[in-house]
Amino acid sequence: MNFRKREVARRVFAYELNRSTYRFPKEDEKSPTYVLTPLGMRVNRVYFVGALLDKDEIKPDSGIWRIRVSDPTSAVYGYVSRFQPDALESLMEIDVPELVAIVGKIRNFEVGARIFVSLRPEYVSPVESDVRDYWVYETARQTIDRIRAMEKKEDDDCKLAWQIYNPNLNEYRQMVKQALLSLKEGFVVEGEEGEEIEFEEEFEFEEEEWDLSDILKD
Repeated sequence: MNFRKREVARRVFAYELNRSTYRFPKEDEKSPTYVLTPLGMRVNRVYFVGALLDKDEIKPDSGIWRIRVSDPTSAVYGYVSRFQPDALESLMEIDVPELVAIVGKIRNFEVGARIFVSLRPEYVSPVESDVRDYWVYETARQTIDRIRAMEKKEDDDCKLAWQIYNPNLNEYRQMVKQALLSLKEGFVVEGEEGEEIEFEEEFEFEEEEWDLSDILKD
């Protein structure tokens, strides 16, 4: 019997995730589905932390729920059904808005001429603000590493990302700064129709503890 190693759950901001429209051809029916992000990372599963803003059953008694989760850069959508029993059971016990951590697979699909990206959560769990804050910091650090790798163009996936997306790296640097500054200024996410939902807890970090100088510099 052949066993496949579970894919590593990558940390990606919603802004980059929503632009990850390229899907690698599958080697066979049982092989994992990989998506390429604009910063040259091959992704099958993600670890995402943010504010659960919405959870709606798409049709009455369908058992399929659509969720919207926001980090400091944007919001992502996901779909949870009875095929993800652990995630569905947890989701039913969570009220909105609530900070949650999600581990799940990334999927993109075509609707007309557009390609949309969504998550298929395997696990959903409420978390405290310090978990969200550290996720933002660590995701920012890893995003900067990917930006530097894109500048060097040494990796085959980076070269492919340049061909497909031709990303503006300064745009992604600004995204990282926006995410980190949200920790310093208090975390604000966008709700329905532009309504702002602000979490009262404010995270004050020390640069000696989490060295942000290299990330925040111009």
